[in-house]
Amino acid sequence: MSKLLLNLRNVADDEIEDVTALLDEAGIAHYRTEPSPWGISWGGIWIRDDADQPRAKALMAEYQQARGERVRAERQAALRDGTAETFGSLLRARPVFVVLVLLGMLAAAALVLLPFVLLRG
Repeated sequence: MSKLLLNLRNVADDEIEDVTALLDEAGIAHYRTEPSPWGISWGGIWIRDDADQPRAKALMAEYQQARGERVRAERQAALRDGTAETFGSLLRARPVFVVLVLLGMLAAAALVLLPFVLLRG
């Protein structure tokens, strides 16, 4: 029976390619399911043979550790270079978007807190 190795929710395309290449190199049979058009399922990478799951999980753990270190280093380098996206840079580049998002967050918080304010008063 197939086992899910990686849920593809919020997974970058390059990471999907890396994982499938890693599994191919290791000779682990796998397949990919695509996300549903309605967002019910996000798709995944599945291991065909149960016996390969421990080896695939070990490879995946090593890959994720290395990827995490690489991405953190890239982020730190971008912050040092001043090329990383920050709140300030986003505010300068897209002020209307930022203000609308902040107003939306404020409205959502107000709606959540409204019953407590009304019950108290």
